[in-house]
Amino acid sequence: MRVGVIMGGVSGEREVSLKTGAEMLAALDPRRYEAVPVVIDRKEELAEKVKGLDAALLALHGAFGEDGTVQGALEALGIPYTGCGVLPSALCMDKDLSKTLLRAAGVPTPDWVVWRRPGDVREESVQELGGYPVVVKPVSGGSSIGTFIVRGAEELRAAAAEAFACGGPVMAERWIKGEEITCSVLDGRLLPVIAIRPKSSDWFDYRAKYEAGGAEELAVELPEPLAGSVERTALACWKTLRCSVYGRIDMMIAGDGTPYVLELNTLPGMTKASLLPKSAAAAGIPFPELLNRILDLSLAERGGQTHAEPIGQQ
Repeated sequence: MRVGVIMGGVSGEREVSLKTGAEMLAALDPRRYEAVPVVIDRKEELAEKVKGLDAALLALHGAFGEDGTVQGALEALGIPYTGCGVLPSALCMDKDLSKTLLRAAGVPTPDWVVWRRPGDVREESVQELGGYPVVVKPVSGGSSIGTFIVRGAEELRAAAAEAFACGGPVMAERWIKGEEITCSVLDGRLLPVIAIRPKSSDWFDYRAKYEAGGAEELAVELPEPLAGSVERTALACWKTLRCSVYGRIDMMIAGDGTPYVLELNTLPGMTKASLLPKSAAAAGIPFPELLNRILDLSLAERGGQTHAEPIGQQ
């Protein structure tokens, strides 16, 4: 099977995507796949560069990667691709829309406001959220790019300006003080939960995510009834936003034990050191086998041929 690893792209997360793609290429089983690097520098290149592929293994992040755009283009070209489909990709990329749907489904998520343009930024909005600190970030974006914890009025406009520079609307979200966890889901099943404990800051910012030793990331066994609450919340997100194959749900556990959902990632980082592969490893699924399962599940989802063993077999 000729599998193209689609990486690069046009978003601010291009460098993260290239790292993900390089590790995917190195890990794909050469006995099963002919792995082909497909580096996208411009959107217009996609149709030409994917010619002759049997499947696309998506390593893209951000706009034209996670937002349903490339998924729709590949569907039009008749090339099966990995991960969520067009609709859930678009829903999860828009934090305002996904949080609105999750709240309607009864899933806890921090209060938020959205500013469509810089002139909308108001101190009153912060007070409506309960005051400082708040998290200011792009509505559509990832890797904590353009994301800030704002602790006072003097920081608010500067943080909002940097978030607006990433493109699109910006949101301010109530800061939940507690432990950050991430819940990886594979084929509708929750993998071991990873607890995230940043070392150089009090939150999981870009440096903590991508610098060596920036954070401690450990598979943990949560006590009951918290473990059950986290699993129910994660799977409610999965069902509400129509996700499939694999993804990651980021949460904060508040002091009262409530798991607040921050966002869903339909194409999370997939280097061996990334959170979802760490969660899979804790479940006894090594990185090459994880990629086999993702391809198998994705091809089954989209009617293509499969090569990997059925989910649940080691």
